Amino acid sequence: MSFLQRVRVALPHLHPAERRLGEFLFRFPGEIASYDAQELARLAGVSKATVSRFVRRIGFAGYEEARRQARAEGTSGSRLFQGHAEHAAGARALDLDMAETKENLDWTFRRIGADELEAVAEAILGARRVWLIGYRISQSFATYLQWQLLKVAPDVQVIPKGGETLGEHLAAMTPDDCVIFFALRRRVAGTDMIIEEILRRGAKLALVTDEGMAPRDDIAWHFLCQTQTAGPQFNHAAVFAVCHQIMQRATLAAGVAARERLRDIEETNERIGFL
Repeated sequence: MSFLQRVRVALPHLHPAERRLGEFLFRFPGEIASYDAQELARLAGVSKATVSRFVRRIGFAGYEEARRQARAEGTSGSRLFQGHAEHAAGARALDLDMAETKENLDWTFRRIGADELEAVAEAILGARRVWLIGYRISQSFATYLQWQLLKVAPDVQVIPKGGETLGEHLAAMTPDDCVIFFALRRRVAGTDMIIEEILRRGAKLALVTDEGMAPRDDIAWHFLCQTQTAGPQFNHAAVFAVCHQIMQRATLAAGVAARERLRDIEETNERIGFL
């Protein structure tokens, strides 16, 4: 049973102070992972003894056990664990958000080499077809990168589209293809099996994930993007930055051919009155 399920089941049967703590944690479950028992008691407006009784009432041996489970569930990707009861406001909030974004970018690009990005760019330009895979929020990044890469590579597909199964496309992949798989949390069931199938078919694979996935040494390029945030939504600035770098390197590597294709696209749009 998850941490939040334990709280939900116990709420109707709790004493008033324990219920106040339970309702607080139901709104901000990440707080138990972030604070010790004394600090949590202060935030919720209850005593430390109430915190101790509460964690036992929901089935944990002690506070640290409850904290470990909440922390593990937060790492798995639930946005509910990202929200916090205390937030900065105004200019200070903006400063904190920008510092968070910069830290995520720094963390991400300390782990990515220019040679890796250039190798992905070469794989894109040399591919028979480029496949961009993404589910849920990940499909937004796949679509964004397709929009950018179509200016330098003629055959770039986002999969799966509505009503399609992924198997229809996996069956068409060859060793001459390049696949960029966005697998950000919360990942769909079967992510590992999708990766194994792509590898089995011999296509060149670049994997883009958040920091919650362990590095995959069996994949040519695994770009880990830090999405850490103090707010209720993940910070995806580093994911966009990786997309931009892939597009930028591919455009530069394409050289004259990219400029000619861009010019052709612009002239075509002008002829048909689209722009």
